[in-house]
Amino acid sequence: MGESLEPTIERLNADCTCVTLDLDALCRAAAEVVGDTAFCRDLASTHPHLLSAQPLFLSAQHAERMQRIIEAIETVVRLPAYQAAALGHAPAIASYDPGPAGIFMGYDFHLGPTGPRLIEINTNAGGALINAYLLQAQRACCTEMSAAAGRFDIKALLDKFISSIESEWGSQGRSRPLQSIAIIDQSPNTQYLYPEFVLFQRLFQARGLTALIGAPEELAHRDGALWLGPQRIDFVYNRLTDFELGLPETSALRGAYMAGDVVVTPNPRAHALFANKKNLVLLSDGATLRRWGVSEDVVATLRDGIPATVLVNGADADDLWARRNKLFFKPASGYGGKATYRGDKITRKVWTEILAGDFVAQELVPPSARAIAIDGQLHPMKADLRNYTYRGEVQLIAARLYQGQTTNFRTLGGGFAPVFVSDKAHVHPCH
Repeated sequence: MGESLEPTIERLNADCTCVTLDLDALCRAAAEVVGDTAFCRDLASTHPHLLSAQPLFLSAQHAERMQRIIEAIETVVRLPAYQAAALGHAPAIASYDPGPAGIFMGYDFHLGPTGPRLIEINTNAGGALINAYLLQAQRACCTEMSAAAGRFDIKALLDKFISSIESEWGSQGRSRPLQSIAIIDQSPNTQYLYPEFVLFQRLFQARGLTALIGAPEELAHRDGALWLGPQRIDFVYNRLTDFELGLPETSALRGAYMAGDVVVTPNPRAHALFANKKNLVLLSDGATLRRWGVSEDVVATLRDGIPATVLVNGADADDLWARRNKLFFKPASGYGGKATYRGDKITRKVWTEILAGDFVAQELVPPSARAIAIDGQLHPMKADLRNYTYRGEVQLIAARLYQGQTTNFRTLGGGFAPVFVSDKAHVHPCH
């Protein structure tokens, strides 16, 4: 009898430590895109832990399972009953629906003993374009990598990214061609993923668009349009973590968005329907889903695919404290792993802060494991899987390797890692 696929994949992640990143190829590609031969060298200096030199291996069954979970979530999100419940704990601006669904949605998974389980959803997930170029710049060190690399077509993927933007443009009723796009974030030059903003800017420019990078306070709303300096902006690729556009510096963007004078994606409605972690309470509650008329197969997919999640409140405080070792606590509107706590690590002081805040408690699903070789020594890494999607379709899967409680891009040997999917039960050793 042949051995099952999953132990084989696990063995690859434990034993296959060959370096696959072709840094020269990556730098050549970056230099061609950006038009600056120093871009890659500077990136390696300023972001030494952004990219891992080794990949993560994933079975086709797990990749397909994540797609089914995502499709099940998107099915529920379309229900009026779900939308009413989600918008009930969202700011008023989320009730406005201009049409766009949100580009570069990030569905983040851990691989538990029973398969992939969703940890959270992000509506402004960074890294998609960086991971596209990273996946292109890989050297195969086993047969399965050769097959996966042969299937990867970066031009087709970049075309999908652009098509998603064009779809968002059309979904807000725009019929004329898109002409200008602004990538907007707080102090963009200081953001950790600013290099990706530059890559996106060059990609958009290569497709004939005027593309700018700016901060929200640089925007102006006048004459029925949004402006960045003298440039009229048709479309905003929104990387802000001010998800409801409520800060003073985002007032121009908010005004133009609410007036329908600019297409903004992802927008406050997308965040409210997908990324607020209170939604995981709804999506993991079988009784509520059945009451809404969700089919049993979708309920089963979500039950198996989303760790049970509950609101943290004073009435359940004693029970949650008693079960804390099996729980992970997250702020409902948090992002980037900020103020998240493993239950077995929290103190009474932190517990008091959690009870006073707006938190959810999620069944703990330990991250996947990946061994990385550094200077001839094996180092255990944690790994999570990010599915970049548009309207429920997975466009790219990437991994983040790290040590510590949450992904941090501060781990030697860690960072974004390409994901190679194998549908074979037996693989050849790395070399």
